[in-house]
Amino acid sequence: MIEGLKPYTEYKESGLPWLGKVPVHWRTPRIKTVLREKDSRSTDGLGLLLSLTRNRGLIARSDMTEKIHGARTLIGYKLYEPGEIVMNRMQAWSGMFGAGLKSGLVSPDYAVFKPLGDDLINLLLTRIKSPDLVTQFALESKGIGSGFNRLYSDRFGAIAISLPPPDEQAAIVRFLEHANRKIDGFIRAKRKLIGLLNEQKQAIIHRAVTRGLNPDILLKPSGAPCLGDMPRHWEMRQVRRVASFVTSGSRGWANFYSDDGLIFIQSGNLGRNMALNFSYIQHVRPPSGAEGERTRVQLDDILICITGALTGNVVHVDQELPGPSFVNQHVALVRVKKAALMPRFLAFALRSEIGQGQFKTSEYGGTKQGLGLGEVKDVFFPLPSLNEQEEIVAHIDSSMEVFNTAIARTEREIALMQEYRTRLTADIVTGKLDVREAAAQLPEETDEMQPLDDAEALAEIENTTDDLAPEESEI
Repeated sequence: MIEGLKPYTEYKESGLPWLGKVPVHWRTPRIKTVLREKDSRSTDGLGLLLSLTRNRGLIARSDMTEKIHGARTLIGYKLYEPGEIVMNRMQAWSGMFGAGLKSGLVSPDYAVFKPLGDDLINLLLTRIKSPDLVTQFALESKGIGSGFNRLYSDRFGAIAISLPPPDEQAAIVRFLEHANRKIDGFIRAKRKLIGLLNEQKQAIIHRAVTRGLNPDILLKPSGAPCLGDMPRHWEMRQVRRVASFVTSGSRGWANFYSDDGLIFIQSGNLGRNMALNFSYIQHVRPPSGAEGERTRVQLDDILICITGALTGNVVHVDQELPGPSFVNQHVALVRVKKAALMPRFLAFALRSEIGQGQFKTSEYGGTKQGLGLGEVKDVFFPLPSLNEQEEIVAHIDSSMEVFNTAIARTEREIALMQEYRTRLTADIVTGKLDVREAAAQLPEETDEMQPLDDAEALAEIENTTDDLAPEESEI
């Protein structure tokens, strides 16, 4: 697909150090001469509410979540029409731009731009999301911290952009659509493999925590519809009977986020392999006198996500933390009485089908879907002796090692392909590679949208920006 791609034969200096050389026939106008901001507002609050996502662009909010929108009214929200580009001012530094196929309403804090000339919307959108321009957007964004910086329209419009002629734009768009279909097919196959591996993991966990390791064990009715039969000598327990306490964090601490300080564990830190993920750390400096020890995480604590798209994610804290850490309001902390129960066994039970099924049936709706601490305490699970718990935990951990290694390798392959896509796209839209001849030789293809698999849908939910105006959104 890319073997024959070569640079253009002639280049010229753009006059901008960050942009460097561009093909000799390309132009380098200011963005304000290519895109004009539009500020049309809804006077009746009626219309389709749209959500800006990182990968799928601008789509109906109802396609992303059943959660009820928290704004009191949509009057004053900005009007959007297909063929326009939306910018999230507070996330422009990370390339948060998008376009959609439906008319609707977007947050009044977003900026809506209409192309002024013959430039193709797909090419413009891809170009302004390329790394060189995103770096400039970050430099021009102003605010009190990286998470709260805004890119204002005057600074956005003053930045230069390199663009080919419209007919060449069509060739670039066609080539990139072809390349993306191939790459998406590869990624879907890998994600399907990960899904199958995770299903096998769940089957092993479920079997071990509900039947033990002896296939010939005598069974008895558990008395719990979610479980059915269990080994005759096991007992049923509720979390409330085996926990010293169950708590969650303080909403008020979110007002004291900082660039350093204590670690504020959020739902995104709860990895899917029952381990904490600190690839992103939110620090907090709480005021003097704020609650602390009640929500401070200790070794062997169990953490559960209780709100949002990751509800039901379970983590067993089996390693020392990088520093003093506290849970926020979206995470439940369960501290186990260790006299009769291994914390890791309970974590596996909560991660199994019986735990996840009870979380799902207990999850409440309304404006804030999730679990209450009462629902966490009410979960039933089967309890063997301590010796059996140790054997079961060792068996599961040993079995999971093979699957986790395969999943990690597959996820790395996906990450490498995504990096390849980013680099290839950037090289093409900045003029480092000429795709005109290659695009002319491509076969005709249908561009049918495949439904998202579970992994992709979850990734989209995690990468959806807040549609509320700043004064209406919850921290």
